Amino acid sequence: MHRGLVAVTVLAAVTAVACGDGGRQDLVVEGTPPAAPYRGPLYVPTEFRDENTPEAERAASGAAGRALECDGEIYQGDGPDGWSRRDGGATPEEGLNLWFDMFEPGLPEQGYRVEREEADRVLYSYDVGGRTKVAVVVAKDQKERPGWGPETSASCDPAELPASFTNHQSYEIWTDRAGRRAPVAEISSYPGAEHCDWQRAHFLHLGRGQDERSYARDPDGVLDADVMLTAPYDGDVRMPAGAHDTGYRYGERQLWLTDDRSTAYVRTHDGVEAWPLVKQGLGCR
Repeated sequence: MHRGLVAVTVLAAVTAVACGDGGRQDLVVEGTPPAAPYRGPLYVPTEFRDENTPEAERAASGAAGRALECDGEIYQGDGPDGWSRRDGGATPEEGLNLWFDMFEPGLPEQGYRVEREEADRVLYSYDVGGRTKVAVVVAKDQKERPGWGPETSASCDPAELPASFTNHQSYEIWTDRAGRRAPVAEISSYPGAEHCDWQRAHFLHLGRGQDERSYARDPDGVLDADVMLTAPYDGDVRMPAGAHDTGYRYGERQLWLTDDRSTAYVRTHDGVEAWPLVKQGLGCR
């Protein structure tokens, strides 16, 4: 699954501070405190579960996951995966900066605010409309890890981040029947990876966990269709009688599905394309 994951409509009255000691311009800003700041503990035990579900993300993300204010489900959460003896920062902001260097989370790299501060932990939040959409807890002097570094982190679905950020990411955010941005955990699309030489193909991903499935558009035959796909891609088909409009849209693309969901039918101004299922567990190295 392509994940990736609020260049900010952040806080109305944000005053940027200097680059500071974190290394990224405006990584931490000052702003109006939220109406309901997080009041829970900054340390919450974490648990790793080998599954891609909101419950697993919450279990892995400790206090950071509890600090989120998502409209929908938590999208991504990570627990301690510590820094080495030489990595820890001298300040909490350097610890936040280290999180980006270590994990490359695919999230905005500016506009974070100190929401809570204790002697050995600081909660940074990235807010949209006064609500926390990304949370990172940095901790000081953990076992065999001196200095400041990331302890837990969590984020809401990318669809809850501003378009000014998501429009520059590789994933594509669809809209639902009401014209609202649909969660990436429900539906997303993206071009194939360049390092696989798949950039002329396109993938559509639906669902999460055991329900997830991917479809592929491959007009130039860059995928190994016999190995990867359950059927050939067809760029000009008749819409099946049993197909129904899901209401999902991305630009001119409209997603239609049959009850068995074996093929994604994508309607455009030029006609209907049949995107076959991608076999599970396959990809390039």
